[in-house]
Amino acid sequence: MFKTQAPTMRLTLRVLAHLLRYPDAELRAHLGELADALQLEAAVPGHRQDELQALIRRLQLQDALQTESDYVELFDRGRSTALHLFEHVHGDSRDRGPAMIDLIQTYEQAGLYLGPEELPDHLPVLLEFASTQPPQQAREFLAEIAHIVRKIFSALLQRESPYASVLAAVLELAGEKAEAVPVPAEPPMDESWAEPEVFGGCSTEGQSRPGQVQPVRIVRNASSNASSHGVQP
Repeated sequence: MFKTQAPTMRLTLRVLAHLLRYPDAELRAHLGELADALQLEAAVPGHRQDELQALIRRLQLQDALQTESDYVELFDRGRSTALHLFEHVHGDSRDRGPAMIDLIQTYEQAGLYLGPEELPDHLPVLLEFASTQPPQQAREFLAEIAHIVRKIFSALLQRESPYASVLAAVLELAGEKAEAVPVPAEPPMDESWAEPEVFGGCSTEGQSRPGQVQPVRIVRNASSNASSHGVQP
């Protein structure tokens, strides 16, 4: 009895990876090729194909500055839609570092090496890696991260973002259903990332008990969010 070969998804995974990257001029110049690759491989269901093609047309037709601004607002302002998967698992804990190292080693064992601007837990990077694997291994790899992808998908769906179709396609390629799960409410950005007022007293959140060494807390500089996406493949 012959085994059924898993359908190919290499091109589709790469297209999904690129659609989740910062929509700079270089990416927008290749949107037509991404659309053609999706149709050529036909790895996602017809209705999902239509949604992805609609997203590509939107990125082609929308004002460039508005497209980039929308991307930053969607993926860089708020934890629920963050594309760095360990953000959803480890947050800012010390466990995130070892998890990053383990993931980098997984890539290097496959002969893949990240550029200095890339973080290993960025979903587009994970999708690019999966695209280099045989179909069955790629599907199994995607299934391992499906629970996190589903959280991001649900948050995007809640915001009625067309990018939700990309996460839905990832879930379906993993052999999962694109079903929403409850999304916990997030604290306002200004509240969760604000620096304490000078001499205004310090919050005890995340700090040690009085008399113990207090950890250093690094706060993201909001002015650097958009510029951090300057280098894309």
